[in-house]
Amino acid sequence: MTLADFKDAPWQTSHRSYEKSALAISPAPEYASSEVLVSSLYRTIGFAALKESGVPQAGKEHDKFLKKLRDKQRAPTGALVSADTWNTVIHGVLESPKRPNESTKRFIQVSPVVPGMAVFSGSARSSSTKSWPAGSLVRRMVRLGSSSSASANDLWTVLFEAMSVGDDDDVFARWLQQEAETWTQDAPAWGIVPPPEEEAEILARADFRDLQFPARQFTKDLRAVIAAKDSMTRRQWTTLLEAIIRLGSVAHVAWLCDVQARIWRNVREAIREEPSGDEGDARSIFPDSPQYMSYGGKALMVFKDLASGYLQARLGINTVLWTLDEIGRPYSTTLSTSEDIQDLCSHLRKNREALARAGVARSISDVLENEARALLCKKGIGSNLMEFARHCLGQRHTSSPLLRGYDQGYVLRKKGSRPSSPWVVSLGPAAVLALAHCALAGMGGPRSIQRLVQHLAAYGVAVDRNDIAGSDLGHQLRMLGLVLDSPDAESGMLLLPPFPASRAANHKENQE
Repeated sequence: MTLADFKDAPWQTSHRSYEKSALAISPAPEYASSEVLVSSLYRTIGFAALKESGVPQAGKEHDKFLKKLRDKQRAPTGALVSADTWNTVIHGVLESPKRPNESTKRFIQVSPVVPGMAVFSGSARSSSTKSWPAGSLVRRMVRLGSSSSASANDLWTVLFEAMSVGDDDDVFARWLQQEAETWTQDAPAWGIVPPPEEEAEILARADFRDLQFPARQFTKDLRAVIAAKDSMTRRQWTTLLEAIIRLGSVAHVAWLCDVQARIWRNVREAIREEPSGDEGDARSIFPDSPQYMSYGGKALMVFKDLASGYLQARLGINTVLWTLDEIGRPYSTTLSTSEDIQDLCSHLRKNREALARAGVARSISDVLENEARALLCKKGIGSNLMEFARHCLGQRHTSSPLLRGYDQGYVLRKKGSRPSSPWVVSLGPAAVLALAHCALAGMGGPRSIQRLVQHLAAYGVAVDRNDIAGSDLGHQLRMLGLVLDSPDAESGMLLLPPFPASRAANHKENQE
């Protein structure tokens, strides 16, 4: 591929140094609800032979098979219930409500309580069109947020064991998994799928030393949620898992957008006539205290700015890399660490005059101008990123008003009932419960509400501690019994651990 080819189709193929970067946004996020994320994670972690594109067709075949058995009043060998009863489970008890624009569509959509449900439900698209592998995004978060490859592999194994259905799960979960396997034709085998070898090393340990970022907090919270599994039913635990994954995923993508924009600023500085010489420093690439959302404030415009900055960075960096190839001064190292960025900037400074003669500034300007509509997030990747943030974090709107309270793990909700009402940051009960539990991980008992403030800040959510008591967050905490009003505590509130697992698991964690 040449620079001219890239200019003709800048979103089709990226330069290898950029595409293989650990800091690249991969896979490219599109629409995904919290249940789609968990369902796809089941397939990524435990179903090696199951592809995302095959899920919609599997759902149609399951429905067709079930209808045939209902007509004949039969059940598969080993089934404990009749065809009518299983139909009620799939299309009633576990059915996940459809969105308003899906009310007339016929496809299976169930809550991903057990792995067997993910075989025929939970695809990002209801047709057989290729869906993006949302579970791979979670896998990369685990790898990126872990302190070492061994730690990442251990967490991936622990997560697989928690998502599997074993003797420690409740009776309903064990029955449901058994029935799902019985009623699914050619059910794929369930077994841990190790991460690809190319994801073995993500960031240099030097970049991890003092860095705090969403994926790192996510790995800690994932362990905390797994430790609490024995304190609740399988369905309750899945809801908490969804809440952590949906916040962590969007915060992770927002952080990567921020990092990409910072890398582009460094690259742009390096090709200027008088570069500072400090380009590529870790402090200039990785944000110190990222803030992407403010509690009670509008959120989607911030994501739009982040997505737009990422798109500009992607176009700019790739244009520079392809121009280096064009002038015979290629840069082949993947841009995965601050050292890689420093090497690239040094390479650009050495070849600044050759780049200028090749018209790199003009090439960048042309590409950005030609893709102006895409940079406004009105189509393509930018629009997909907005869809991802909106549907992953936002409270689900259902076609049936009776089911409007189905989603309890949201991070954004509509401020008003009109379609034009803005989305504001406001945690649902399940999200509050999950974050309160994770915030007290490692603690032996109640702590100041400041722990929750700091925990949300790790995901880029800013909360004023003094405003909690009178806000909807304070109301949720009181309704769930998670705070103790005390005149001796900061802001008069103490955060209480919601599950006994908070102490047991964290005692073990402290010993390690």
